[in-house]
Amino acid sequence: MGLGLMLGYSGAHYKMPLDLVLEAERLGFDSVWTAEAYGSDAVTPAAWVLARTTRIKAGTAIMQLAGRTPACAAMTAMTLDQLSGGRFLMGLGPSGPQVVEGWHGERYGKPISRLKEYVSIVRKILAREEPVTHSGEHYQIPYQGPGTTGLGKPLKSILHGNPALPIYTAAISPNGLKAAGEIADGVFPVWMNPTRYDLLREPLEAGFALAGGGKSLANFDVAPFVRVALGDDLDACRRHIKEFLALYIGGMGARGKNFYNDYACRLGYEAQAVKIQDLYLAGRKDEAVAAVPDQLVDECSLVGDAARIRDHLGPWRDAVKRGEVGTIVVTVNSPDALRLLAAELL
Repeated sequence: MGLGLMLGYSGAHYKMPLDLVLEAERLGFDSVWTAEAYGSDAVTPAAWVLARTTRIKAGTAIMQLAGRTPACAAMTAMTLDQLSGGRFLMGLGPSGPQVVEGWHGERYGKPISRLKEYVSIVRKILAREEPVTHSGEHYQIPYQGPGTTGLGKPLKSILHGNPALPIYTAAISPNGLKAAGEIADGVFPVWMNPTRYDLLREPLEAGFALAGGGKSLANFDVAPFVRVALGDDLDACRRHIKEFLALYIGGMGARGKNFYNDYACRLGYEAQAVKIQDLYLAGRKDEAVAAVPDQLVDECSLVGDAARIRDHLGPWRDAVKRGEVGTIVVTVNSPDALRLLAAELL
């Protein structure tokens, strides 16, 4: 089992929590993960972490496909991997239509097929077996479309990449999970009930079958994000998690196009998910937060004092023993939470 630390993305100002990163490295955490939405990027903080540490890995969870060409993402990954002595982990994902179209100015289109093409190109670049060519619906290398000069030719990376560099994707939808099982080395569920691997099993196994070569959970990392709020005031700890869940279930996507809302429904909270979204989209955010069930928070997060968190680690340990979870990527509210998790799980 691995433990990862999620740094996330910035608010109005970005400040690297380096003391927390260094404490995670000292405690034996396996990895640190960065993210991006439409403010701070994921790559710069990952580079910062790798430059200031010596053992812990750093990864992007995730680099948005629309923000970089596949070749740019591969160049970034190869550079960071070599400068860090092989400690970079590559996380990729399509993001959502509001960010892709509203921020990057790109068409959202078919995110799964785009992801597959993207990863295929990245792997070709890393493998460096021949000059890279690709003819797909989303990407064409060399480009031969409108405005071309006709001078483009297939190229092979000057830098020698690592063909075994791990690539993760972010997914919670059945199609996204199936694609992850087929093309990736691991997947990030944005939250997870450790007793409900059944929601992941069928699409992941379908993806493994498409990949062939004996691919299975034995060589694939299910790495859920787990939010940890350590404190004596249980309601206050839950409130912190509820704000996050209300934002994603209620407002991270338009009505009828919110993958997180769909996921909450599959977890058994259909009526609550509808109510949370109705309230959030109506601008009644405090009521949306209050509508998030305590049970959902408790199933997918670790909240409360140290004794309560210890008591709730059992399902996570069991999921690891069954091979259904490989890495637990935690967001914490204090160094004490890091130390508690390290003492119990490492």
